[in-house]
Amino acid sequence: QVHLVESGGGLVQAGGSLRLSCAASGSILSLKSLNWYRQPPGKQRELVATLTSGGSTNYADSVKGRFLISRDGAKPGVYLYMNRLKPEDTSVYYCNALVLGDDSSEYDYWGQGTQVTVSS
Repeated sequence: QVHLVESGGGLVQAGGSLRLSCAASGSILSLKSLNWYRQPPGKQRELVATLTSGGSTNYADSVKGRFLISRDGAKPGVYLYMNRLKPEDTSVYYCNALVLGDDSSEYDYWGQGTQVTVSS
């Protein structure tokens, strides 16, 4: 089991910045990746950024060059730095952990989500 808690969402004007935090606890030794997803109103959840256990990162095309995912220092968690925010970034942002189970299966764990609203 992995427990994820997000924080840092809020209201910001277009062009501004926010930092989201995701604190992870539990069976974190088997983490394959920590990821940020978002779900805009009325749309499907989409992958925004990935940080693998090996340190590789990947981003959705819509946020490349504006968002940065990084480790929370020595703590088991990640940040999502969001810069040059646009109204279309408005969404609920979710932290996700992909974990390798003892049975070699992959398991998903989700945080409760944090709202980000970008005003024009």
